[in-house]
Amino acid sequence: MNREMLMLIDAISREKNVEPRVVIGAVEAALASATKKLLGGDADVRVQINPETGSYETFRRWKVVPDEAGLQNPEAEELYSDVVEEYPDIQIGDYIEKPIESVPIGRIGAQAAKQVILQKIRDAEREMLLNDFLSRGDRIFVGTVKRMDKGDLIAESGRVEARLKRSEMIPKENFRNGDRIRALIVEVDPSLRGAPILLSRASPEFMIELFRQEVPEIEQGLLEIKACARDPGSRAKIAVVSHDRRIDPIGTCIGVRGSRVNAVTNELSGERVDIVLWSDDPAQFVIAALAPAAVQSIVVDEERHAMDVVVDEENLAIAIGRGGQNVRLASELTGWKINIMTAEESAAKQAQERQALRELFMGKLDVDEEIADILIEEGFTSLEEVAYVPLQEMLEIEALDEETIHELRARAKDALLTMEIAKEESVEEVAQDLRSLPGLTTDLIAKLAEAGVHTLDDLADLSVDELVEITGQDPEEAKVLILKAREHWFTGDDASPRS
Repeated sequence: MNREMLMLIDAISREKNVEPRVVIGAVEAALASATKKLLGGDADVRVQINPETGSYETFRRWKVVPDEAGLQNPEAEELYSDVVEEYPDIQIGDYIEKPIESVPIGRIGAQAAKQVILQKIRDAEREMLLNDFLSRGDRIFVGTVKRMDKGDLIAESGRVEARLKRSEMIPKENFRNGDRIRALIVEVDPSLRGAPILLSRASPEFMIELFRQEVPEIEQGLLEIKACARDPGSRAKIAVVSHDRRIDPIGTCIGVRGSRVNAVTNELSGERVDIVLWSDDPAQFVIAALAPAAVQSIVVDEERHAMDVVVDEENLAIAIGRGGQNVRLASELTGWKINIMTAEESAAKQAQERQALRELFMGKLDVDEEIADILIEEGFTSLEEVAYVPLQEMLEIEALDEETIHELRARAKDALLTMEIAKEESVEEVAQDLRSLPGLTTDLIAKLAEAGVHTLDDLADLSVDELVEITGQDPEEAKVLILKAREHWFTGDDASPRS
């Protein structure tokens, strides 16, 4: 029987083109499974086959666990204190093994053993094929459509399968069995059954890889794609920069008569691509990203990481794009929040901001409108700047004498101190559960208190628009805070949802 086992192992190894040790492992697993069924319970069994003789031994084993953890599975565990005397060198996590009678091959359920062995071999084949595929280092999966699975597409390259989820497909594109397909490899998970490779055709990285294949200068390092933003199947923007002054980055990516960009567009179901010049100057980058719209002027707000972009009436619709597409893609490409406005809207906003700043200086510094306007004209935008800008810079203001400057700085410091004390007092009025809410800073808590929001329920009752108006946050950040504040409505034994 031992000789027959060796012959069987050798035959399966040759037929399936896998290592003999893999087949031996499968047979060991089948024998261990059969032995475990005979013993009953949750016993842990290990079988070891001698690859030279075909003979095998069977061991029952117990894992050594710490005393404080207790026995979770008494059939396969032993406490450390119970075994350390018999096995002085034993460590927690080690196994104690004792030989038991081996199950004869003839008593194994033939079908069950066969299934275990074949499954192990299939897994080994699958792993070998996957490793061979991954060793090529491809970023793009090129294969054919094999079938559809619950809306997802299963593609095959050689004998390796990959899954393209419905959410990662380009909208409105349809594939049939046997169609050629290209997609970006985004994840490889060998534990997934069937298709271990996950694909995407909708990600910006897929477009970047397509351009890398079409434009040799990118692979050579002469050009670089710095960013990409996509509305899959409709429109996209990529930002490119040249590391060689002799090369025009935009023209190189477009190609002769548009050959290179058209190849990418055709692969992406006609998705139109705007190629813009990247710049390390954020304002210049935003202006380029908004093409083909012409920009009149731009105001950068570093604190809010936003820009107010002024265009004329003729370019307003172009800058915004259909459904806000152009400005949205430009914002994603540059990483800046972009506000498109006309010259009239910009002037009105600046006038409003100027008036608010004038009232701040007049109220907190106790000065007249003339002094406030002088500070604004000189570029001061906050009390902190008046209080702490280098003295020499303020002394250069011709419209103000030295005594006035010293007085303004002293008043600004006093006003800041008073405001800080008031802020701390207002924060103390806020309930502890609101103060401890993750994401709330002292400044935000003070703004909430000033608006009459003192408890978790007060915050939870606000709409996103109301919170944005109070704190000046990004709407998405405001939404997250409100949801956190509402969590206690849905937790707890006696809690019930509120509307």
